[in-house]
Amino acid sequence: MRWSSPLQSATLIKRYKRFMADVVPEVMPELVSESAQITLHCPNTGSMKNCMGEGWRVWYSDSGNPKRKYPCTWELSETPEGDLICVNTAQANRIVKEALEQKVVTELAAYESVKAEVKYGAENSRIDFLLTQSGLPDCYVEVKSATLLDETFGKGLGFFPDAVSARGQKHLRELQQMVAEGHRAVLLFCVNHTGIEQVSVADHIDGAYGEVLREALASGVEVLAYKADIDAEAITLRQPIPVVIA
Repeated sequence: MRWSSPLQSATLIKRYKRFMADVVPEVMPELVSESAQITLHCPNTGSMKNCMGEGWRVWYSDSGNPKRKYPCTWELSETPEGDLICVNTAQANRIVKEALEQKVVTELAAYESVKAEVKYGAENSRIDFLLTQSGLPDCYVEVKSATLLDETFGKGLGFFPDAVSARGQKHLRELQQMVAEGHRAVLLFCVNHTGIEQVSVADHIDGAYGEVLREALASGVEVLAYKADIDAEAITLRQPIPVVIA
């Protein structure tokens, strides 16, 4: 997936009120005054744990829409180690849709029809993607963006979720129900951090989510993780990585 407009780089000052971040674009020579700063829209409702830091380099898109209060959107963070993280959670579904259509996710490549945002389940949910193919069970795919790298637990080890997620627990229950009804159900981690090499459940952050995920696995829900290649020109889902759940 190519970015809709060329990304521009900046230095992060701070994120606040969840949806805003002050930065200084790198076209400006130095942090000379507050007038040098611009405010980005931050399209991420999560904690963004380990995905931002004062002075980090960030990348943003410019909508070119003067009617928007904050026309620029924070897309990427760059860690001091040089890893890139897609912090715009809305991009995960776009990346996965492209990957499904291009048969990148080999476990799901047999399906020809890909429908997004289909209503389903007993808890009034929408599945990210419903895959169908004659002769195969319908496949319900829930996408989660995995961006939390915490190497205190192991090198390259990423986690989901990065905050308590009642909504995520609901989605797992819905997937279990689809399996009970004879369908196929998949939780797909879209790994949007170039430093993550394997994914695990964040029991230390949301123990209840971990319990429900293990119940889902036991009931037949499949869990996959695919890692994205990320740069300032494009972001593309490329390769499977291990999911490690004890």
